[in-house]
Amino acid sequence: MTGIVKTTQKNLMVFSGRANPELAEEVAALLGTELVPTTAYDFANGEIYVRYQESVRGSDAFVIQSHATPINQAIMEQLLMIDALKRASAKRITVVLPFYGYARQDKKHRGREPISARLVADMLKTAGANRLMAVDLHTAQIQGFFDGPVDHLMALPILSDYVRDKYGHESLAVVSPDAGRIKVAEQWSERLGGAPLAFIHKTRDIDRPNETVANRVVGEVEGRVCVLVDDMIDTAGTITKAADALMEAGASGVVIAATHAILSGPAVDRLKACAAREVIVTNTLPIGDDCQFDKLTTLSIAPLISRAVREVFEDGSVTSLFDGRA
Repeated sequence: MTGIVKTTQKNLMVFSGRANPELAEEVAALLGTELVPTTAYDFANGEIYVRYQESVRGSDAFVIQSHATPINQAIMEQLLMIDALKRASAKRITVVLPFYGYARQDKKHRGREPISARLVADMLKTAGANRLMAVDLHTAQIQGFFDGPVDHLMALPILSDYVRDKYGHESLAVVSPDAGRIKVAEQWSERLGGAPLAFIHKTRDIDRPNETVANRVVGEVEGRVCVLVDDMIDTAGTITKAADALMEAGASGVVIAATHAILSGPAVDRLKACAAREVIVTNTLPIGDDCQFDKLTTLSIAPLISRAVREVFEDGSVTSLFDGRA
């Protein structure tokens, strides 16, 4: 008596929304595949239409979408993409968020406020996401907002390797723009050979978003090239004030390093005019031609994302990419 032997072969498929297709294409190429052809457009009233042009049944699907401006449109498009995959019988859906929208709204500062970062996670889960992958979340606690596995990727190795190779011959100091990010600055210090730490003591008015006052530098920075590290640059008010404060405190130079280049409103003009000699970011968000300037350096995050996707697809260890720190 003979029986039918069924074999199952895993099928990796990579999908991209319209927010940052160049990054998604680079990730797919590094994985040795291509983006799944997708139809996506807006109706006259702003509603979004999405449809995949080939079967996704049984696939291990990775949906790449940065929550770029216009952020609400990017999020809604990704939700529709996830729902389409679920209804078309994809086996597993992993949401890849190079930039997680609303991440700064991760707790209530006052009564009658939402926890928007949690709501985004809930919507992704409800749409059908099985797993979430994000780069440099604003706070680590967001990992607990999603009901399922979360892979928290860090751009630190990419950024710090570049800084070490270019500025390692100089006396360095690692500076956090506020006391709350000292832990990240400590990791930078370790990767830069034990460079001393400093931070900017600042105040923030919760009634005036994107505005801070850089008060004073805490730590020894005189005569050193200060590596000013943060997770994102939005309007650049905080980071540029910090750079100027460091120069006033006797630093020999300032280098800004951040993962997410949001670059809203006056950011580019502020960065051009500030004391920093170089601004180093990654391409988690698209950076248009109008946001390019001479001292801006953009490093690709695609190799990191592609390695993480490969580990997830092959049921490997994403944590191994970060020496057990992820």
